[in-house]
Amino acid sequence: MTTARTPTGAAPTRGRRAGRSTGDDRETAILATAERLLAERPFADISIDDLARGAGISRPTFYFYFPSKDAVLLTLLDRVTEEADAAAGGVFERLAEDPRAHWRELIARFHATFGGHRDVVLACAQVRGTNAEVRRLWAEVLERWVRAVQAAIESERARGAAPDGLPARDLAIALNSMNERVWYATFAGDGPAVAERDVVDVLLDVWLTAIYRTATPPVTASGGTP
Repeated sequence: MTTARTPTGAAPTRGRRAGRSTGDDRETAILATAERLLAERPFADISIDDLARGAGISRPTFYFYFPSKDAVLLTLLDRVTEEADAAAGGVFERLAEDPRAHWRELIARFHATFGGHRDVVLACAQVRGTNAEVRRLWAEVLERWVRAVQAAIESERARGAAPDGLPARDLAIALNSMNERVWYATFAGDGPAVAERDVVDVLLDVWLTAIYRTATPPVTASGGTP
């Protein structure tokens, strides 16, 4: 699960004015203000004046960094998904060593990332139905993760650790979509919801059972096969 990069190595950020440094203190202050305010009120109730005031800048100065408050939310979502991609690291490459441990590691890392930015995640989920750009961005991100999981399932089947079954892509779509909905319910308290202390292990068992038809898949033997 890796983010497409620009030639300089930085992930592209949507909605920002071109030519600004991602380390710019004022831009950082706007983004920090937005995430803080999202913990207090719905995105619809946050104004550009609120964002500017919280960042210690004027309204005209805000527009030097972002063309709209939607662009701020998109940038926050970009950064959260980039952080999730980075957290995934090389887990897929190590999957065969111990599938249960490494699938759990992957799900737990994503849970920690999204849970750490739950107000951004919830805001994006709430506006996705009416905001086409948020919808497009999330579809792109989900497609990237679906492809990564699809490839992992196909690899596990190829080495004989997972049985054939549903098309790997369909299974990857269903599992990623389940995670999205379960996390939303847990973070929002939108019941019925899985308790946060249990959510990683609940998701893990569903993933393992769906992929391997068992919650205890085989690890790689010294010869390289299960």
